[in-house]
Amino acid sequence: MSKRIACDCEVIHSETVAKVQKELLSDDLVYGLANLYKSFGDMTRIKILHALSVSEMCVCDLAYLLNMTKSAISHQLKKLRDANLVRFRREGKVVYYSLSDSHVKTIFATGLEHLTE
Repeated sequence: MSKRIACDCEVIHSETVAKVQKELLSDDLVYGLANLYKSFGDMTRIKILHALSVSEMCVCDLAYLLNMTKSAISHQLKKLRDANLVRFRREGKVVYYSLSDSHVKTIFATGLEHLTE
């Protein structure tokens, strides 16, 4: 049984606590959200997401654009796929990557807007 940690405040705003408590996210949602934002925590992945927000691209084009190896790009794309941030389609031997949906572009654009305002 876990022990409740209490602060040494003299006033507890029980109505506020009750209101917020009803809105708390489940641990599964918190875990998923943390992992989603963790995916944005790498400069290479940010560069890839930005490139894919402009146009669908293959690994070779991304590697050339970012001056990296195809292996390094593929590794980062795997992480982005696992986070459901990018998707791919095959055309013959070439695999093209794009953002999974408009939500990803919105998350990226909102973060960028926040930094530049």
